[in-house]
Amino acid sequence: MKVDWLVIRNPTLSFRIDKRVPLMLLCLAGVVVVAMVMNIGRGEYPISPLDIIKTVLGLDTGNPDHAFVIYNLRLPRTLVAFMVGVALAISGTIFQGITRNPLADPSIIGINAGASLAAVTVIILFPSAPIYTLPLSAFAGALLMAGLIYSLAWNNGSSPVLFILMGVGLSAIASAFTSLMITFGEIYNVSDALVWLAGSVYGRTWEQVFSLLPWLMIFIPMSLTLARHLNALNLGDDVAKGLGTHVEWQRGLLVLVGVALAGASVATAGMIGFVGLIAPHMGRQLVGPNHEGLIPTAALLGGVLVVMADFLGRTVFAPIEIPCGVVTAAVGAPYFLYLLIRNRKK
Repeated sequence: MKVDWLVIRNPTLSFRIDKRVPLMLLCLAGVVVVAMVMNIGRGEYPISPLDIIKTVLGLDTGNPDHAFVIYNLRLPRTLVAFMVGVALAISGTIFQGITRNPLADPSIIGINAGASLAAVTVIILFPSAPIYTLPLSAFAGALLMAGLIYSLAWNNGSSPVLFILMGVGLSAIASAFTSLMITFGEIYNVSDALVWLAGSVYGRTWEQVFSLLPWLMIFIPMSLTLARHLNALNLGDDVAKGLGTHVEWQRGLLVLVGVALAGASVATAGMIGFVGLIAPHMGRQLVGPNHEGLIPTAALLGGVLVVMADFLGRTVFAPIEIPCGVVTAAVGAPYFLYLLIRNRKK
C-alpha cells in the first residue's frame, strides 16, 4: 500500500508524518472539544453547550452561576482529566516503542506503581506537605523504579523482554509496600490515599492544572523531538545502530520522558490504568506506526478517553460518582485480555 508522507526538515530537527495525520488531528481536536463540553455541561446543575461556550468566551449568559460552576468546579476538573490522559497516552506510546511490546504500559510494567508508592508515602507521612511536592515525589518514585528495572534488565545492553518482566515483578513489590503504608497510616490520611489510589479527578482545581502543566510543556516537546529515534529503536537495536542511533543514550532519554509523564499524571490523579495501553493501539489504527504522527494522535485519544471516563463515572450511576480509574479499568482489562489472546502466537 502506497503511503504519502509530509516531510519537515531544518538543520536541527526533522519530521516525517503520514499525510493522514493533520486531518486526523483536526478531527480529534473537534472530538476533544465535544467531550469537554459534554463533561462540563452534565451534572446536578446542567448547563447548555451554548452557555458553556459563551461563558468560556467571556460573553454574558444571563446567569452569573454559570461562571462559578464552570470556572471553579468543572473546567479545571475537565482540563486535569484531559492533561492526565495526554500524559499517560504518550508515556504508553514511548514504552511500547522502546520495549517493542504492544502490551507495555506504565501501569503494567511498574512505573505507576513506583510513583504511587512515593506519592502515598507523602500523603500518609507528610500530609501537610505543599502540593508541588506530590508530583516531585511521584516523579522520583517512578524514576527510581525505572532505574531499578533498567539496571536489572541490563545484559550487555538493555533487554526489552527483561525490562517488562522486571517491571512486573517490581510492580508487585511496590504495590505490597503501598498496602503496608496504608495499613499502618492514620485513618484520615489513609482515606485520602485510598481515594487517590482509585484514580479520580474529583475536586481537582486550577492548582492541579498549573502543577501538571509545566511537566507537559517540557516533556511533550521532548517526546516529539525523540520520535524518530523511537522509530529506529522499534526496528531493533542492530537496525537502530545501523541507522546511526545511539541506542542506550536515546533509550535512556525516552525512558526519562515516559517516566516523567507517567509520574506527573499519577501524582495529579492517582492510578488511572490502561489509558497508556489503549490509546497507542487506537492511534496505530488511525495513522499507522510512525511515531511522529502516532504520539500526538495517541495523546488526543488518551485525553478523550479520560475525559469520557470521568463523564461516564459522574453520570451513569448519578448521584453516586465512580472514579474514572475504575471506568478505564472496566474497559481496559478486557481489552488487555483481547491483546494477550491476539498476540499469544506472535
